[in-house]
Amino acid sequence: MNRFTRPLQWAVGACAITALATWSTVQYTPLEASSHREAPLIADDPLADNTDVYAFVDPNDATRVVLIADYIPFQLPQGGPNYYTFGENVRYEIHVKNNGATSGDDITYRFTFTRTNQDGSTFFNVRLGQQNLKTTYTCEKIVNGGAPVAIVTNGEVPAYNIGPRSINSGVGLSQASYTAYRQGKVATASGSGGEQVFCGSSDDPFFVDLGAVFDLAGLRVNRGSRDGLSKYNVHAIALSIPIATLQKSGQPVSAAKNILDPDYVIGVWASASRPAMRTLNGNSGSGTTTASGSYVQVSRLGMPLLNEAINPIGAKDAWNRATPYTEASVTDGYLSNPELGLYTADNNPVAPAAPKSAGQTFYGEAVPALMALRMQTKSLYGRLPAPYDGGFDFRNQAPGLYPLKGTPLVANTALADNAFGNYLLVANSPRSVDLKPIFHTGVPNLPPYQLAVNKKDGLPLSVGKPFVNNFLPLTGTANGGPGGDMLRLNMAVPATPRNSPDFSNQGLIAAAVLGLTDPRFNTTQALQNIPNMDGFPNGRRLEDEVVKIELQAVGGAVLAAIGLWYDDFGPTATNPVTPSLKGVLNFTAGVEKNDTTFRASFPYVQTPWEGYRVRR
Repeated sequence: MNRFTRPLQWAVGACAITALATWSTVQYTPLEASSHREAPLIADDPLADNTDVYAFVDPNDATRVVLIADYIPFQLPQGGPNYYTFGENVRYEIHVKNNGATSGDDITYRFTFTRTNQDGSTFFNVRLGQQNLKTTYTCEKIVNGGAPVAIVTNGEVPAYNIGPRSINSGVGLSQASYTAYRQGKVATASGSGGEQVFCGSSDDPFFVDLGAVFDLAGLRVNRGSRDGLSKYNVHAIALSIPIATLQKSGQPVSAAKNILDPDYVIGVWASASRPAMRTLNGNSGSGTTTASGSYVQVSRLGMPLLNEAINPIGAKDAWNRATPYTEASVTDGYLSNPELGLYTADNNPVAPAAPKSAGQTFYGEAVPALMALRMQTKSLYGRLPAPYDGGFDFRNQAPGLYPLKGTPLVANTALADNAFGNYLLVANSPRSVDLKPIFHTGVPNLPPYQLAVNKKDGLPLSVGKPFVNNFLPLTGTANGGPGGDMLRLNMAVPATPRNSPDFSNQGLIAAAVLGLTDPRFNTTQALQNIPNMDGFPNGRRLEDEVVKIELQAVGGAVLAAIGLWYDDFGPTATNPVTPSLKGVLNFTAGVEKNDTTFRASFPYVQTPWEGYRVRR
């Protein structure tokens, strides 16, 4: 390491503290949540469409974790008389991986639903205390690939929030409050796991200007942005589970060695499967259908937006049929050279960006809404000796950090060949060092993945301040690599109180800003509980603004946090808080909050919109 002869401490001065701390406060927005109709085939099967997955430490109980999987997108609250509910002949599953050395899931929660008409003489959904399409469920738990064991039978899905006559009046269900009625459907599981379970409709917590995003990323910031999911509902499966039930050795969180204990990392993903054959019966079958054959997975989701915005359309259906353990290796390639990277780099680079390499084509000029997200093209240029004095280029197909592969400079880091260098440093795959591990393995508490606080000689590869460890590489995958799409959560990281002035829906981006700039944290490399270390991509809280966080990551925010600063931090500059960094941190996708709040206790997802009142 001492071959880098120009010392530079990434000491962030008072100006930087003021600038980034102000961002941390001003940019906080109170809410956010990713995979609605994301693939051609699942778009035709909404009952099996998995829209979002969440995993977070319960903010009310440090000994429990909450897992939520949402299904059935774009529900109009007034969409009767056959209101939305979970599908029969669908297996909805929430999968948990807690040991990377084993094959397949370590714990699976499987849900199957049954519908019953209590009053077949009416077309109304609810009448005189009776409900049609009344939905009940069985939840089965599968541990280490063993036989399914029912832990909830005859669980009830609350009736849809139709309106006051159907829910509150004597000619309906005679319920004083829909919220209380819905809360009463939370079930306590049998067995020793200590789970609580809720299945039912809720407000869709995802928010984004869908109309603008899918119009070739024509974001309309300050020009009438609108939440494309406003006042739509989804159906949620929510589990509250003791950490000791999920931890691979059955240990409670109180036994953790520290708040980044690697033994407390879990991977979470959700899926929906259908029988292989569906037969439409004729007149003699009274208009029924018959399902037969083995179940085939038709939808899955771990990290938000991976299948929606990383995989190209031709790969989406196949990705939905695979599992994290059978994923095609081409997904690693999509993460290492993401399509979004074509729109966050200029085809005719403007100073201080470096010239592009021959044969590269970018489209940044055609997508002005992403102008602030220009990633590093010559990070640390002029600060390093040859052959690295030109800096590091992270545009698609550029070398990134690959020139360091196998050199003494990466010894004792995650990038060493005897660690994970063969996976993280790949030729012409610049984002294999940041985006790929974020999505596919989790991030280890090893250099260079530590904050740029007092790093020796200012080198990104030096030891820094720990702030994340959700590393859970897989073994025995079909492609032989350690990666697979899951939402990875370190359960030992305490929840940030939702009423804390430090709470931010910017997740780990906000934690990095505090760690780099706040004098409570930036004077020592010691492990500390920095607020929002429990946020996305370390799990995903309902509040986390994942669209913005992921776009900022594409724009190089994570690289900057570990000391790979932006191009305008030149050879003689002393403050890495440059206009480029500020531009990335201040980027907005236009819609900055959900259209309602969240519940203060389990199941946390908000009461669904009422059909009688909603106007669209």
